[in-house]
Amino acid sequence: MDRLTSYLPLLPYRDTQMPLLIETPSLFLFVPADRPDRYAGALESGADAVVIDLEDAVAAETKSIARSMLVDRLLSVPVATVPVLVRVNGAGTSFHADDLAAVSCLLQAGRMAGVMLPKAESAGHIRAIRAGLALPAAIVALVETAAGLALADEIAGTADRIAFGSVDFAADIGCDHSREALLHARSRLVIAARAAGMPAPIDGVTRAIRDEEAIESDARHGAGLGLKGKLLIHPAQIAPARRGFAPTEAEVAWSDRVLAAMGNGAAVSLDGQMVDAPVIARARQIRNNHDRTSNGHP
Repeated sequence: MDRLTSYLPLLPYRDTQMPLLIETPSLFLFVPADRPDRYAGALESGADAVVIDLEDAVAAETKSIARSMLVDRLLSVPVATVPVLVRVNGAGTSFHADDLAAVSCLLQAGRMAGVMLPKAESAGHIRAIRAGLALPAAIVALVETAAGLALADEIAGTADRIAFGSVDFAADIGCDHSREALLHARSRLVIAARAAGMPAPIDGVTRAIRDEEAIESDARHGAGLGLKGKLLIHPAQIAPARRGFAPTEAEVAWSDRVLAAMGNGAAVSLDGQMVDAPVIARARQIRNNHDRTSNGHP
């Protein structure tokens, strides 16, 4: 790692005030680390964060080259206006330490917001990353195994955000990659995140790259379960995913009627249904989400 560590004195760390814990919903776009020609397009795509992938997207024999490409490119361009994370290789791999050294270099240069840890299965792994990095950074724990889900509370209490690696999870437990088969896992992560006081989880990918109807439907399904973000594998998925997390016209109309009927905050009746504090809180969430997304914010 001499070549990478030689970069460390080049630039002081700058606090860019980027939202490391992006409020909901948030769209995280993957880009392969060995395709630096795609970095600029990803950063300008409209995604809420970009994840440069050193893990699944890069073959084992080219990981060292990809890591160097990552550092070279990010140090040669202006500081990104959206958060940039690196999906490092797993804690049990031979690539993990070198990946963290590269991230430390980029943190000190003000080019990096955080780390995505694949196959997160231990709070100890997350603590080790924090201890090993040169500066504080956001850590997104990617839960993609049964072992990780079993320790969801522990992981949520240690990471800054959790994401669901649905494809790997389905392969790990031998189930279909379907809504029904993955319902428990998604709900479990939502509950763990809420109990830990962290932002809601980020949902997994939709494998249909350009099927806008499927992407929007998947995002809306995740939103209905309490997930508030999504991992994306192509810029074409951004617009339909964002639509899926935005409230529908019917939801907005309902929320406006509830808020108009609430009076002094006491329980009232609307269309024969009781409207009390929890219902009012939900109506406010929908209205706030609508206002935020209408103004172009995630």
